[in-house]
Parts: sequence; C-alpha cells; structure tokens
Amino acid sequence: MNSKTDISSVRLTEYSHGAGCGCKISPKLLNEILGHAQEQIIDSSLIVGNESRDDAAVYDLGDGRALISTTDFFMPIVDDPYTFGMISGCNALSDIYAMGGKPLMAIAIFGWPIDKLPAEIGAKVIEGGRAACTKAGISLAGGHSIDSPEPIFGLSVSGIVKIEHLKRNTGAQIGDSIFLTKPLGLGILSTAQKQKKVASNDYQQAVEQMCQLND
Repeated sequence: MNSKTDISSVRLTEYSHGAGCGCKISPKLLNEILGHAQEQIIDSSLIVGNESRDDAAVYDLGDGRALISTTDFFMPIVDDPYTFGMISGCNALSDIYAMGGKPLMAIAIFGWPIDKLPAEIGAKVIEGGRAACTKAGISLAGGHSIDSPEPIFGLSVSGIVKIEHLKRNTGAQIGDSIFLTKPLGLGILSTAQKQKKVASNDYQQAVEQMCQLND
C-alpha cells in the first residue's frame, strides 16, 4: 500500500465483492457443505446447536443458567472504517440479545488486505468494534487476524442467559407478537448504496439504525 495514499479518499466497499449479510453462503449450498454433521449433538448439555438454525449455540451450565456462544462477521457494508467496525460489532452482539441473553465478552475476527489498505484504516475498524462492545458494557478481550484478500471484521461473543428466559426460533406460537429491532429494508439500502443509488439522507438514517444495539 502506498504510504502517501489519502486515507480519507478510501472507499471500503470497493474492496469487497458483497456487502454485509449479502456475503453469506446460500442455505442450500450450506446444507451441502455441512451435510449430516449439523445433526450430530454429542453433549446433552448443548441445548441449542445447528439443528434449529438459531442465532447462537447455547450450553447448559447446570445451575439454571446457560452460556450463549455466537460469531458473526462480514465485509464492508459502509465506507467509513469506524462505522464499519461499529455496525459489525452491533450485528454480532444482536445474536446474544436475540436468544434472550446478556453479553459477557467478545473476541475480534479481523481479516485485512495488508498490501492494499493501510494499517491506520484497520485500526479504525477495530476501534469501531470496541466502541460497540463498550456500548454493550463488555470488553473486546482479544481476537485473531489474518492477511485477507478483502476486509473482514466481526466478533465472537459469549453471553449468559437464565434458561427460563431463553428465546429460540422454534418457540414462536400463533398469536405471539413480532417485535422488529430494526426497520425493514436496511439490507436493500446497503446494497443500493454500494451501487450509489441511495439518497444521502436515507443512507444516513440507515447507518444510524445499524449502529444501535438490539438490547
């Protein structure tokens, strides 16, 4: 990376082939990759595994509480590195809240094209992720990094929940209320922004929403 590159002119979304959750492998292909491995539960204390496609795995601690474990990461959904880190962090933390739990700590997942983007920008991404953790009242306790062709950032988060308060995908019943933690259409706006098809005011509102925790 040229040391004289104007950092403020770098658009992170130009370094990723997708945006946010749009980078996910399709459910059909993922089923082919996982095969029957997703059905193998060898520990009776594992309350939630892959079988129900929940937001996180849940392990019974034997005292009425359970440990929640999740990971979530993606490529840049916005151009500003700090905001990218914040959005990625909030997105990963949301899995803990979705299960009815409280986050305890997080570990960073960081991939960076070191020959294309300066370290200063990567530092801003980490800073944004740490800010999301601070907002949730937890520490960014460590992490793992690799030299990656495209920027990647996210968190592995551990949380705690009283088993009686555990929320699962399979628990919904007819007549239950549905609560939206974010407005519908944020993913569409993010994809449109990558193609420069979104009004600046709409885009800014979307970014503000994505930087909010679902607590």
